[in-house]
Amino acid sequence: MTGYYLIIGISMLVSWLVSSRLKSKFEYYSNVHLRNGMSGKEVAEKMLRDNNIHDVQVISVPGQLTDHYNPADKTVNLSEAVYMQRNAAAAAVAAHECGHAVQHAVGYSMLQLRSKLVPVVSISSNLMQFVLMGGIIVMAMSGSKLVLVIGVIMFALTTLFAFVTLPVEYDASNRAMKWLKDTGTVTSEEFVGVKDSLTWAARTYLVAALGSLAQLIYFASLLMGGRRD
Repeated sequence: MTGYYLIIGISMLVSWLVSSRLKSKFEYYSNVHLRNGMSGKEVAEKMLRDNNIHDVQVISVPGQLTDHYNPADKTVNLSEAVYMQRNAAAAAVAAHECGHAVQHAVGYSMLQLRSKLVPVVSISSNLMQFVLMGGIIVMAMSGSKLVLVIGVIMFALTTLFAFVTLPVEYDASNRAMKWLKDTGTVTSEEFVGVKDSLTWAARTYLVAALGSLAQLIYFASLLMGGRRD
């Protein structure tokens, strides 16, 4: 299991570095105040209107970086700071979450696929670690690979979900940046902050996907008779 713990350690370290960099970027661009004086809430509402979306509500939720779009109840949920503040970081996050609302409205295929995977992945992510560990033990004791096969399939589903998430997140950011730039909602100087913030946010998803893939390859190698140490 040494190889597995090494992969986990490297993945956690890279994830921490990227997350730390993301937080510092948002703190920095939180000091770049929008010339138009719009809050995150106002930016979100304007983007929704400009995209002819009138059935989505923008609401405030507690926490930091807890922003998300909920397709079930059609709400753009903005953390308290993003909801109230009037800076480049808030505009970036608000527009990004509205990008998901636009995806939902136009029937973006990757978002639809991601939504279909959610129930299955939810079950798999809760059970797969137990199945994988049990599979390794069973294989070592009896040579049977059946349990491990099931565990690898479950892990493969979560890895697939992580990679499906990538185009969903990148597309939402691209929609946000295009709208912010085309409408003049942010100035060229403010746009630099928006782009940099969203770029680092996207990298957190990329790191998560690559980390999941590395773990999947490790367990698959065990299944195919690779070393187990």
